[in-house]
Amino acid sequence: MRAMLYLLVLCFVAAPLAAQAPERSIRRTIPISNGFRHALEAGSRDSSGTPTARYWQLKTDYAINAKLEPATSTVTGTERITMANASPDTLKSVALRLYQNLFAPNVARSSPVAALTSGMTVTSLVANGDSIAIPPDWDQQTVAQVKLPTPILPGATGTFDVSWSFQVPKVPEGVRGDRMGSWGTRLFQVAQWYPQIAVYDDLSGWNTDPYLGDAEFFNNFGSFDVKLDVPVGWLIGATGVLRNADSVLTPAVRQRLARATASDSQIVVVGPDDRGAGKATATGDRLVWHFTADSVADFAWATSNEFVWDATRATIPGKGVIPINMLYLPEHARYKEAGAYARHALEFYSKLWMPYAWPAFTQVDGPEGGMEYPSLTFSGPGFGVTDHEIGHQWWPMMVGVNETWYGWMDEGFNQYMNLLSGAAFRDTLPRLNGTGRAYARGTSDKEPPMMWDANYDGPMYSFTTYGKAPLMLSMLGAIVGDSAVQRAMNGYAHAWRFKHPSPWDYMFYMDKSLNRDLGWFWYYWLFSTTTVNNSIASVTTKGPQVTVTVRQGGDMPSPVVLDITFAGTPPSITGMKNATVSGNTVRVTYPVDVWFSGSRTFNAVMQFGGQKITRVTVDPDARFPDTSQADNVWPRAATAPGR
Repeated sequence: MRAMLYLLVLCFVAAPLAAQAPERSIRRTIPISNGFRHALEAGSRDSSGTPTARYWQLKTDYAINAKLEPATSTVTGTERITMANASPDTLKSVALRLYQNLFAPNVARSSPVAALTSGMTVTSLVANGDSIAIPPDWDQQTVAQVKLPTPILPGATGTFDVSWSFQVPKVPEGVRGDRMGSWGTRLFQVAQWYPQIAVYDDLSGWNTDPYLGDAEFFNNFGSFDVKLDVPVGWLIGATGVLRNADSVLTPAVRQRLARATASDSQIVVVGPDDRGAGKATATGDRLVWHFTADSVADFAWATSNEFVWDATRATIPGKGVIPINMLYLPEHARYKEAGAYARHALEFYSKLWMPYAWPAFTQVDGPEGGMEYPSLTFSGPGFGVTDHEIGHQWWPMMVGVNETWYGWMDEGFNQYMNLLSGAAFRDTLPRLNGTGRAYARGTSDKEPPMMWDANYDGPMYSFTTYGKAPLMLSMLGAIVGDSAVQRAMNGYAHAWRFKHPSPWDYMFYMDKSLNRDLGWFWYYWLFSTTTVNNSIASVTTKGPQVTVTVRQGGDMPSPVVLDITFAGTPPSITGMKNATVSGNTVRVTYPVDVWFSGSRTFNAVMQFGGQKITRVTVDPDARFPDTSQADNVWPRAATAPGR
């Protein structure tokens, strides 16, 4: 009885309070992580969205010598890493990435790999002259902590000498590799292949998330000086620029390469009949190919004694002509079309965001049909995959986002710009309308927020990482204009060129560039999985006055955009600064602020002179995420009997 009385009292007390509460509370601020808050306090980041005078990042330079034995699929190598500690911290340890251990048995990974190996064997490690004992469990880790006998002071430089070996995973032809792999002994794609210093930053210190296979990478910028020892007759495509063409290529091949940048034609540098020692390459037993690359965060390469080699050019604003190299197996003749696709992508994105940074670009064939590295892609020959992988030269290769955690900042932005590039290639307008319907098709209780750590991806990784950012940016375009979004993204790219922006830097930059307080927008898109869910509750006419009552059933607010269609010529809209006319339709827009009071309904009161209205549509371009479009139109469509 006492419990019953308590419940009755509680109901009577709560009822008037509930009646006074808003129908929904609109959050207008974004959560700030502890790491970003610490950076704000330290002054290494601020709310401008641009790097501050105190911003810092490590620089890592690699000198690598490696040798491939095709018969055993073995790569052995030595490297010296020179790390400049630009942080204000004394580094008593470093995190070393051993990506090849993804392929070792009993290693944690997010999905099965196409082929297993014994992983990476590190045979020696010397840090600042001190020899480090190699723990026996290093072959079971994709990231290892190394305690330093001699700490690296702020502003000082540390050196690491490492020796190592591994087997390139053998992938059956017809099966896609895991970022890399070999087809028998005829072709090798080699990536994530050398011990690598992990990122240490002002947000979270050492980035020590394990490599689980699905999410991608977060690396320091620096330089690479790489010498690759392969059998004579084998051709190599790699990050960077070949420095010793005189030593490894025949004069005829070098002459053809020199002609490649003379026109937009895709010319044959090494054809099926030109392969081998004395024709394509110099003679001897083995050759050492020497590549260098500056301002890059990684290095990858591919090699085959069956490659044919085509080349063409791209013209980069402010840089001029650069060569495009295509290395592929002769039976994959569609690569004959890929040079034009690559040229379009390099030139289009250079104008859209900022000029492509490096002096050459290379695309190579192999089991991994779609993966990006600085100035290099492992890519199939089609337009879509070529355009997408080249798009990654902007993010994360030039704008070094943490794609391990926030994949939407590279894959999602890339998917958005691919829409623009594909339309330009076809000479059509990009299809940004209708994206609200696309979100409605993708929603699920299993969907994580975009700010979820993508490394621990979950069942909707592809939608959250790839599919959702284009929808977000198309909605932003509906609010501020698509060209304004793209100008702001252009400025963001320039501001963070060869640096490491966080999501908060991006949000703050966009707010400042667009001169808008978009806290509500970022919160609902990035930190939640809710929708707008617009509907037209009623349309009433009283003399010249028309009232359209719009309801939003979701937690995300949006501007109210109405198309009012008339039976004849629309009335004058004099005095309605929020209205435009197109044909027999008047579009009226109200800002998102109309929802900030907490109501779920908004009465749009308009003066139209009593002319007959035949149709009213809310969100006519379908850019706002909506779980049902059927209730966005008045009058409602007739429903079939029994349905």
